[in-house]
Amino acid sequence: MLCVLSTHLFLNHRLHPGLLELAERSGAQGVEIFAARQHFDYTSREDVAELAEWFRSSELQPFSMHAPLYADREMGRGGAPALNLLHPEKSRRIDAMDEIKRALETAEFIPLRNLVVHLGERGDEWSPRTIEFALTALEHLGAFAHPLGVRILVENLLSEPTAPARLVTILEMGHLSNIGVCLDLGHAHITVGVPDAIATLGRRIATVHVHDNHALKDEHLWPGSGSIAWQAAIASLSALPSPPAAVLEIAGAPSETHAALTGKIEQAFALFP
Repeated sequence: MLCVLSTHLFLNHRLHPGLLELAERSGAQGVEIFAARQHFDYTSREDVAELAEWFRSSELQPFSMHAPLYADREMGRGGAPALNLLHPEKSRRIDAMDEIKRALETAEFIPLRNLVVHLGERGDEWSPRTIEFALTALEHLGAFAHPLGVRILVENLLSEPTAPARLVTILEMGHLSNIGVCLDLGHAHITVGVPDAIATLGRRIATVHVHDNHALKDEHLWPGSGSIAWQAAIASLSALPSPPAAVLEIAGAPSETHAALTGKIEQAFALFP
């Protein structure tokens, strides 16, 4: 399984080559860039060019990008609404689509392979309208991403429309064979359970977000710090026809030194064959 580090770990810091070098030293074979403007300003030519130049001389893969969740630099803390592709208001859906496409344009300079997308927010409900909005969003994003060489991956969240079985329904109804799934193990643990999620999504799983929790809230802990049965989960993932990439997506702690982080990243990656 390809070992990938999400830069979510450094979300409160500007993403710069030094952090990418830390990921490489820690055994990561690729990174997932978290598209939050305070962390990585995908609208800045200078910031994009800086990372693009670094990747050209490194073996570390720009494996994927996590689509933005907010358009501001404060992750919504200042009152900005979340980007919601399933919002009842058409203007909000258009705004969300435009912002995600803006981030995706980074692939013109950084050779990203995948874009992880959230369909809506936690309170969204399952309905015929939700299905319609989801199909429209995925078809549009897939068409936009294809010429850039990027595959869209939809993530299971904590909402009704993104439960594993519902994601399968959406992908099958739209005949969206070009859209894959990013299985978030932490989200699955809180909802249907990790074994059920893997069995339901099966061959559609292209990547997994690796983090732990106690099945109550989305804590983004290091593996082994919560209650996920990791050996069983990894065995099930390894048995898939094409084992997915393991993307370590941890909440950063301001007090942790780079040396401590390196050791924890190495330990987490050692879980995966």
